[in-house]
Amino acid sequence: MINNLRFYFALTAAKIAYLMIRILNKSSGTSFAGMIALKIYPEFLSHCPKYIKQGILTVTGTNGKSTTSGIAAHILKTMQKKVIHNLKGANMLTGIANVFALDIIPFRRYDYAVIESDEAYLTKLYDFIKSDYLIVTNLFRDQLDRYGELNTTAEFIKKAISKNTDLKLILNADDPVVSSFGIGKNAIYYGFENIIYECDYKHNSNAPQETFDCSCGTALEYTKQFFAQQGHYYCPNCGYKRPDCDYCAEVKILNEYSIIKVTHNGKEYRFNTGLQGLYNAYNALAAIAFSLENGFNPDEIQKSLDTYRAIFGRTEKRTINGNPAVIQLIKNPTGASEVLKTVDLKSNIVVAINDNYADGRDISWLWDSDFEQLKNAEEKIITSGIRANDTALRLKYAGIPQEKIVIEPNIKKAISQAAKEGKVTILPSYTALLSISKNRK
Repeated sequence: MINNLRFYFALTAAKIAYLMIRILNKSSGTSFAGMIALKIYPEFLSHCPKYIKQGILTVTGTNGKSTTSGIAAHILKTMQKKVIHNLKGANMLTGIANVFALDIIPFRRYDYAVIESDEAYLTKLYDFIKSDYLIVTNLFRDQLDRYGELNTTAEFIKKAISKNTDLKLILNADDPVVSSFGIGKNAIYYGFENIIYECDYKHNSNAPQETFDCSCGTALEYTKQFFAQQGHYYCPNCGYKRPDCDYCAEVKILNEYSIIKVTHNGKEYRFNTGLQGLYNAYNALAAIAFSLENGFNPDEIQKSLDTYRAIFGRTEKRTINGNPAVIQLIKNPTGASEVLKTVDLKSNIVVAINDNYADGRDISWLWDSDFEQLKNAEEKIITSGIRANDTALRLKYAGIPQEKIVIEPNIKKAISQAAKEGKVTILPSYTALLSISKNRK
């Protein structure tokens, strides 16, 4: 009884705090209310699952968390399900508590919760919330100054999985680190058997290929390698290999959309997704696998994909100064390299890089990212943000003529300058993206 009272007090205080910061226009409000709720009652999150009737889906991984969870939540909402979802991507405990605190109303129940979680915070989240499903998208090198090497991040996720014995895993079979999480667990796998490119941009990359050793210590080999460590791998020593997929897919990548054919239990389903690039095809396939696994109608899934719109810098489309703009978050070598493949080289380009804590202080990832893809850009490229000068130096070494590189540290001014005429492509790091959102037009 006392704990229930503390929960409702924390819930009320969080809602009031959110209202005040919105009135004062002091914050975007993605974490502050959650911070208040957890400060008042540290066990706040443990009370939240009772407001969910049908299921809780968590999504983690280096890249694609926001898009995958966004598509999954949109599919559920299109099917008239009531959903709690941390749409704005605040994926640490305060951000997750924030969305529950703002959405929960006493005596009201939701059908599903779709929660994106930071990889390192998943194990902490599972101390309070037991999830029914976990999608793991991929694991790449990311923010080494915060989490260390890749095996450290993998251990965080393994520890989280061990806390949640009833969890069903939905794993990317093409990622050798991710697929290993399913050994001895209740797991299903999704992956691509074949990838067909019918687009204007190049699908090859100059970025370094990741190399991985099997648990036996032997380097993995590939029959197909799509990008980074993603592909069809096997160990020539112990026989470990890519698992058979429960949801096998073939994808055709076009300029503005992709066509995904999924085979499951002998049946073939075709889906169109209006998102660019192979990385987004993986995100869509993960959400499709979750939906089909839950018995959702394929026609309803397609209706949802038809109306899904990218959010908050994940291939987000806007109009700035009357001109079309595309905003693509970049934050690590693999993700950035995949995004750089899709950039319209006829557009005005802004690369805005900060090195705040949420971005990762170490920006050495810029040197492993394939900025060589921008060598044939037709317009000037503006570098901006705290590390505008470092970014300009990276572009110079990528072979971009120095006279084409413009340095403007003020992000708002850089975008305004780029958007004077024609289409704009904006490539921001995370906190640069937040500043763009605050100044959106």
